[in-house]
This record gives sequence, structure tokens and C-alpha cells, in this order.
Amino acid sequence: MTVLLDNGHGGLINGAYQTSGKRSPIWDDGTQLFEGEFNRSIVNQIIEELTSLQINYVNIAPEYWDVRLETRVKRANKYDVADSFYLSIHSNAGGGHGSEIFTSPGDTKSDYVATIFGNEYKSMFPDRALRTDFSDGDLDKERRFYVLTRTRMPAILTENFFMDNQEECKTLLMTRQGREKIARYHINAIEKVKQQLY
Repeated sequence: MTVLLDNGHGGLINGAYQTSGKRSPIWDDGTQLFEGEFNRSIVNQIIEELTSLQINYVNIAPEYWDVRLETRVKRANKYDVADSFYLSIHSNAGGGHGSEIFTSPGDTKSDYVATIFGNEYKSMFPDRALRTDFSDGDLDKERRFYVLTRTRMPAILTENFFMDNQEECKTLLMTRQGREKIARYHINAIEKVKQQLY
């Protein structure tokens, strides 16, 4: 199994954030979260652990500029459909709380991957909301996001807490301990996906 890791949006180059928007408010203490930096931090932690576990991975967008969605998908689609899955890491915004897991519409293998991730999230964060949609019988939310509908292999996108929610941003998204727990939930889920589906 190969995990195709996608850290959403651009990062910081010489202190300049590469993606317009996609950032928290500036908090009272002057700090601010840039989503692309957070996404890369989580993916880098996942990479470090997958290396130790000898689980194959590919960083789909290792650059610090904002790689086009078409480029991300094109890179992913070079890999074997039967032996890989696509994992896109994000942080949410829009005035909510908790986390979400997205797949493309329809009943696919992506739904099984998402369910494993959802269960691991609830195990790691029992007191935090997992924003679900059980209308089709499983916990993931379904959207026609480009990276979910254009990739040929199973694909999920995780939205990890809300960067415009001050409590979640300051205690989870911007702390070493919070980021370690977020990365750990993804790593645990990847291990279970490998055991159960590949």
C-alpha cells in the first residue's frame, strides 16, 4: 500500500504565505495560523512515522508554493489504483467546531477508508465533535472536491478543526501537543487501513 499525501495549499517562503486567504484571524496576542503551514506540519509528522513503520508514501506536493489541484491529481494518478489511497490534509474555517472527513459522492472504497479515519478520530478526540453525515449510511460527508473526484484511487480529505475558532486554533492547531495528536490519529488510521483493506 502507498499513501499519497497531499498537504493542501501553499506554505511559507521567506516568511511570505503563498495562498491568499486560508489563514486564521490575527489573535489578541498577535499570532496567526497559516493553513498551508499547518497542513505541511501534519504531513511531515505522518511521513516521519510512516518511514519508521515501513509504510510506503509519496508526498504529492512537497513544494512550498501552492501546487495546482490539476498537478496534484496528475501526480497521484501515476500510482497503482489497487495499491494506493489519497489523503488530503486541511484545517477548516467558517465558524464551526470539530473535524470532518470528506469523500466523493457514491458508495466507494473511499467510504470504508473514511470510516476507519472517523473511528480513529473519535478514539483520539472523544470529547471533540466529528461532524458527520449518515444520510447514506456512513459518517463521511460527500462533496465533489476536485482532488476527490479526479483521482483514480480511493481518496479522502480531512478537515482538522477550525482555524477561525479561537479555542481550537490556539489549543490544537497551533500547539505541538495538538498537532502531535492530530498527526497520530491519521497515522493510526493509516495503519488500520493497511491492515483491513490492503
